[in-house]
Amino acid sequence: MKHGGRITLTSNIALAYKELLSKTKDAVVLSTAEGIINWDMETYMPPNAVEQRSQQLALLSRIHHQLGTDPQIGKLLSSIQKSADAKALGQVEKRNLYLIEKTYREQTALPEKLVGDLAMQEAVTVNTWKKAKVQKNFKLFKSDLQKLLDLSQQAADILMKVKGKKTPYEALLDNFEPKMPAETITKTFSQLLSGIKPLIEKIETCQTKPSTKILNQSVPVENQRKITQLITQTLGYDTASQAARGRVDETEHPFTTGYYDDVRITTHYYPHNFTSSMFSVLHETGHALYEQHLKPEWMYQPVGSTCSFGIHESQSRFYENIIGRSKEFWTGFLPKIEQAEPSLGKLQLDPFIQAVNKVERSKIRIEADEVTYSLHIIIRFELERDLFAGKIKVSELPEVWNQKYMDYLGVKVENDSEGVMQDTHWASGLYGYFPSYALGNIYSGQIAAAITKSLPDWQKQLALGNLEPVNNWLKTNIHSMGDLYDPEELIKHATGTTLDSKPYLEYLTKKYSGLYGF
Repeated sequence: MKHGGRITLTSNIALAYKELLSKTKDAVVLSTAEGIINWDMETYMPPNAVEQRSQQLALLSRIHHQLGTDPQIGKLLSSIQKSADAKALGQVEKRNLYLIEKTYREQTALPEKLVGDLAMQEAVTVNTWKKAKVQKNFKLFKSDLQKLLDLSQQAADILMKVKGKKTPYEALLDNFEPKMPAETITKTFSQLLSGIKPLIEKIETCQTKPSTKILNQSVPVENQRKITQLITQTLGYDTASQAARGRVDETEHPFTTGYYDDVRITTHYYPHNFTSSMFSVLHETGHALYEQHLKPEWMYQPVGSTCSFGIHESQSRFYENIIGRSKEFWTGFLPKIEQAEPSLGKLQLDPFIQAVNKVERSKIRIEADEVTYSLHIIIRFELERDLFAGKIKVSELPEVWNQKYMDYLGVKVENDSEGVMQDTHWASGLYGYFPSYALGNIYSGQIAAAITKSLPDWQKQLALGNLEPVNNWLKTNIHSMGDLYDPEELIKHATGTTLDSKPYLEYLTKKYSGLYGF
């Protein structure tokens, strides 16, 4: 299928379009610089530098806002749209114009001061969250979280009108999953929940009880770093050669940041929990490959960015779980990690696969298994939705959180650090992001079904250590599409189906019936 292509336009419209893309490039370059500064804040910044860093981020945000609200952008958009030659624009050009206009409309509606205040408060709140989490004390965090929530509510109220959404929270959801109504998410999550709950119950009644004892061994952090290098190398994320476009660093909460030729991931190493870093690296490498496989010719154009956070999470969840927790992947990879840590050479394939796929109700999202993981996300989605609807207050968050964990997962939260403060997202102002994880799970199920139909032997190739077929499929059908389509349109283009939890539930049922013998 041909996407866009060269267009022949009159000099006036061609010049206007070129100037518009030039302005877009400046904003993208600045945002990549902001990304590096945020990355540094989470990795190497001295503890006492947070106030200075918050000032830097606030200034950069204001400059970014000024670039994005330049009146000349509005004039250029208007001149192109009014031109008789506008109909000669190709698919890529039309998509670029749509994305530029959407961003311009939203940015011009937000006051510059509010944008700067948000950036500053986010930096402060993240720093407060880190301290409060260590002390397991939500009260230390509550005040700054409230300030950030109030600012985010102001922005959401404005964006709701601009985006034409029904609620402020739906306007925030649109920042991460464009054109995905809260109603659709609620309905889809309900379907997901109705399939996952009986699956958990069925697993819990099985006589098969996988042991994780083989995972309870100490692996020095230095050797875990070597395993990380093997994982990134195997998946095709270069962090070591002279042509490397990636790197791995350490932080409290794993994340990925970057653009095209500079995409960085982070992880956290636990000496007595070596699988934690392995699966976080698999997850973050999925994000990184998506960023690095975007079309080079679209660099700095709006269309040359990733489609949505849900699609992004589909890639990380696909590499972490559908590939990374599969027997096929570890058939070839398990012998490799003995090079980095000889004591792991005694691990046997089947017991290892059983152990890393053990289903267990738990309190910590990032350590949750595939089956129960989405319940953690549904809880957060409901809390965010109710927060912005004014149904619950910030001060009530720990109590409501703990009750939902008891209701949905049957676990008792002992303190705020393993409860409401376990994630950095709310401290970072990322309201509306959490649903992306469960949407990513759902998309990953649809993608896996489409890959199996297109490449029936991809899992056999995976067992041989050959990831090229599946990497190429993802690059062709997801990564290189950039932001040419909205997420539900992209997933239909790639898999033939719109948002549907059924393939993911079928994947879970087939996999875990095999593991647990039902």
